[in-house]
Amino acid sequence: MDDNKRQAVLTSPQLRLVGTVDEAMYAEFRNQLSAAPAEGPLVIALTTLGGNPEVARAMADDVRLLRDAGRTIYFLGKAAVYSAGATFMAGFPVANRFLTRNTALMVHERQLTKTIDLSGPLRTCTAQLKAALNEIEQSIVIEEQGFRLFVEGSKVDFEELQRKAPDNWYIPADEAKQLELIAEVI
Repeated sequence: MDDNKRQAVLTSPQLRLVGTVDEAMYAEFRNQLSAAPAEGPLVIALTTLGGNPEVARAMADDVRLLRDAGRTIYFLGKAAVYSAGATFMAGFPVANRFLTRNTALMVHERQLTKTIDLSGPLRTCTAQLKAALNEIEQSIVIEEQGFRLFVEGSKVDFEELQRKAPDNWYIPADEAKQLELIAEVI
């Protein structure tokens, strides 16, 4: 698709998602997807300050399934694409990622808030601690998979993202373009 035609397609997203990435956004995503044309390129616009990374991964998986079936799908980030929004964007190849001017990405490590109340027989306490450790370790594996998808095809390597993520790495649209994390700023 030439640049003029792609620009025209990007200015009329069929799906427009704004707000927290959560189960309600996923339901809205599925509703808008069902109402979208079945043929031709599809543009998904997103503005979010973040939310549930597992919901973002589920939405990205729906996009992957459509791409695997031959559909061209573009990501258009607007204003803010933070946290779980960046997780969703990672589900698109760099060539299909776009940000509007003055949009910022934000990538950080997954967060966990958990209180472990140990009570009962010692073996039960050990099992509770092992279960919590397993949850943390699995979450780290998932986070690393997402980080690798986010930087795939860009000038940013996985290790750089790992170094910057603990401090909430904010990436303005122009810098995202320079780093080849996106195809273009529109």
